[in-house]
Amino acid sequence: MRRLGINIDHVATIRNARGENHPDPYKAALLAMKSGADLITIHLREDRRHINDKDARKIISNKNIPVNLEMAANKKMLKIALNNKPDFVCIVPEKRQEITTEGGLNLKKNYKSILKIIEILNKSKIRTSLFINPSIKDIKLSKMLGTNCIEIHTGKLSNLIKKNKNYSNELKKIYNSTKYATKLGVEVHAGHGMDYKTTRVLSKIKDIKEFNIGHFIIGESVFNGLKKTIKYFKKISK
Repeated sequence: MRRLGINIDHVATIRNARGENHPDPYKAALLAMKSGADLITIHLREDRRHINDKDARKIISNKNIPVNLEMAANKKMLKIALNNKPDFVCIVPEKRQEITTEGGLNLKKNYKSILKIIEILNKSKIRTSLFINPSIKDIKLSKMLGTNCIEIHTGKLSNLIKKNKNYSNELKKIYNSTKYATKLGVEVHAGHGMDYKTTRVLSKIKDIKEFNIGHFIIGESVFNGLKKTIKYFKKISK
């Protein structure tokens, strides 16, 4: 069965807007798991704009919560991952000035540094994933790097669907990338910008084993509640 990861970063965004302690991302993680989430995703950014170190430690320390830690490919973040031991790590590109992650990793440019990080994480028995664009070239590099999984950046597809534009070419890229990665023995995940419509479209690609969704779920929860929103995503992502 396809897994659903809930990214709770933007619960922390709301909390940080007032510089106080409410709403609590840890409480959101517990509620998300109770509501049917298969794992919790958190992105510990270098500027700590939402999830902070205390959040990460508290959430990861609860071994009843499978945690996917998204992080930049650098020594400082690697040290944090090794100290906290999340179940999963997804290496993502990160720019200080960006509003959100704009695309997949540049694997060719950062090959050596990513290779070293993956080797260390694999030795520590932490499942690794690389956040990449739907590209056959990047999948080949991901396989060479020894990652357990890839997560395909679905932002472009999501934007096309939201704008009611033709998305067939982008969907074909994701489909072909998924098939190729599966053939190589690399597990495929998908995430970024996903809403109900995008999830329905991507759910037809059976080889995608995991969806990671955050911003839309937290936003939709304002109107329908977190529990109801997660349960609906579980239903349409099967």
